[in-house]
Amino acid sequence: MSNPRFPHSGRYEFGGRVLSAAQILDLVAPYLTPERQERIRAATEKRTCNVVPVLENIYDRGNISAVLRSAEAMGFQCAHVIEISEKFKSANRVTQGADKWLDVERWKSTRECTRELKRRGYQILATHLDANARPIGEMDFSKPTAIVFGNEKDGISPEMIEEADQTIIIPMHGFVQSFNISVAAAISLYHAYSARPAHGDLTDEEKIILRAEFSLRSSKNPERLIEEIVQRAEA
Repeated sequence: MSNPRFPHSGRYEFGGRVLSAAQILDLVAPYLTPERQERIRAATEKRTCNVVPVLENIYDRGNISAVLRSAEAMGFQCAHVIEISEKFKSANRVTQGADKWLDVERWKSTRECTRELKRRGYQILATHLDANARPIGEMDFSKPTAIVFGNEKDGISPEMIEEADQTIIIPMHGFVQSFNISVAAAISLYHAYSARPAHGDLTDEEKIILRAEFSLRSSKNPERLIEEIVQRAEA
């Protein structure tokens, strides 16, 4: 794959045999209900990897899970979690299984994450109230964009401020100065969704690969299923 922001190669190895995404679809789709197949197709049509939420050292696991749920609901396929102090475990009560459908990358340091995001071509916008911050409405979300949300107590780290291309704010008109992290993320992601000229922007090849991924994730034991199908076909 030539797109550095798309997370899958489209090659699958089962029992020493390499299969393409198209082959996976041919094998697995008949075992899914027509309703599930249509749900996968419809979700894939609206997916993008060109806007990603980045969560830096969030303390409350419920907040991370809530952000992932919002991201998945709006068609964002990828997310990044920087785990400086504690490893994230999803809270199923909050995610409602959203993390099953996302590609979540985890990082042990801020700079490790931001350098890779820049290598993949993302501009980095970090939510932070400072003198240089600009309203989110002034940002160009037609560019590949990573939106960073800091932890509940201190916000983003000094390292993230240095690495970010721009700090941004959500304009507020009351007495409080900040939203809860999950609320801020939901507002920011919806703004990015609304501001983009075309949200679902995967190529045809990427759509096939993601449909194959979702089909495998819909199976309880995809490895065993594929091996059984291949063995029967070769018998």
